[in-house]
Amino acid sequence: MDEVSPGTPPGAGSRSRGGGLRRFLRRMASSTAELEAEELQKSAGGEGATPITQCSERRRHRVAGTLRTVTLRPRGGAPALEAELYDGTDVVSLVWLGRRRIAGIDPGRKLRAEGLVSVQDGRKVIFNPRYELRGGS
Repeated sequence: MDEVSPGTPPGAGSRSRGGGLRRFLRRMASSTAELEAEELQKSAGGEGATPITQCSERRRHRVAGTLRTVTLRPRGGAPALEAELYDGTDVVSLVWLGRRRIAGIDPGRKLRAEGLVSVQDGRKVIFNPRYELRGGS
């Protein structure tokens, strides 16, 4: 049995009970978006990926996350497929120049991408990234 000094709140002498209760209460108070972001951060770390917030300009990085949007945006008169990748920390735009569609590149799909990060209009962008599709959407 735990020894608890007088005036200590009930359950404070046991780390396992207090820790579990704290996690439970935090999860109950967190929004769905916060919980999804936390889960994405954990899975991206397991992929050997750099968190997008830590990606610096003009350096090659490997990122992993879930595609939020996929759009066709012409650049300079040529087609360009643009996808927004979210890893729970930030967003990076993946742009494939000269492509209208890529099989498997759909919103909700998990993937890992690698390439040179640049910043355009204050947004992180990787042009023509190498990518690997991960588990289903």
